[in-house]
Amino acid sequence: MDVVSELLTSGTADTVIAEAVGSCTDLQATVVRPLRKYHGDQFSVAPLVTIVDPHRLRGFARAAERGEPESDLSYLFGKQLTEADVIAINKADTIGAEDLAALTSALQAQHPGTRIIRYSALTGDGLADLVQTWEGEASWSEDLDVDYDRYAAAEAQLAWLNQTFDLHAASDAGFSPATWARAALGKLVELAGDPASIGHVKIVVDTTDGMTKMSATGTGTELSVDSSIDTPAQHGTAHVNARVACQPDVMDRALADAVAHADSEASATSVATAGAACFKPGYPRPIHRLAAAEM
Repeated sequence: MDVVSELLTSGTADTVIAEAVGSCTDLQATVVRPLRKYHGDQFSVAPLVTIVDPHRLRGFARAAERGEPESDLSYLFGKQLTEADVIAINKADTIGAEDLAALTSALQAQHPGTRIIRYSALTGDGLADLVQTWEGEASWSEDLDVDYDRYAAAEAQLAWLNQTFDLHAASDAGFSPATWARAALGKLVELAGDPASIGHVKIVVDTTDGMTKMSATGTGTELSVDSSIDTPAQHGTAHVNARVACQPDVMDRALADAVAHADSEASATSVATAGAACFKPGYPRPIHRLAAAEM
């Protein structure tokens, strides 16, 4: 909070965007209300926005239509939608117009008091609508009924991985950052098995010629390429971030195999900058949890 206050009061920034990790919920009671109550004299708190991947949303809906029992992850996802001031459907460019309209209508019917917007982070279409929502004030005033045992169980299903590697070319010819990233990401997705088990896997390779960034999610096995550098490099840094439904030791082994495969494919050698950093989060215990009546 001290950092945020310094940025805002110094004039260095006029807007601070706080991104919760994908498995967080109960944010109105544990983040929005405490900010408004204890720091409302310093800054305004914008509406809480829940970002939705339309393909993942359809996956949860199809499971429900098949009569499958509600999973803890689905329960958590539902709570994230319920407490939102704004539901923002991202990747609007990846779904047909009729499907997008039907999805929007279904969300509006399920959450009649919530503003629904559509946009694409890739193309920029609709981003102005998203930014415009931040000009308002957080307004959600109902208490969210959250089963923290189910919340914790959902979080515990996903292993978290953050790892950084120093990359060096195996020869004077250099290594291809794009080849390394694609090989590592493809192998991690392959080792994950069921695509639905992947929350996300992101790989960034930085070299003097620029940044290569690729990712994959559980909505499909196709890799997403945000930027790609093929220019041979002698040195680089690779960052791997992932959330996958598996045990941490399984994720650690998968990463080791994926990195070895990428080294072989790209003619590189890699050295981890720290020990294995895969873990599962503990039981969520918020510092503040304010009811609507306390405001």
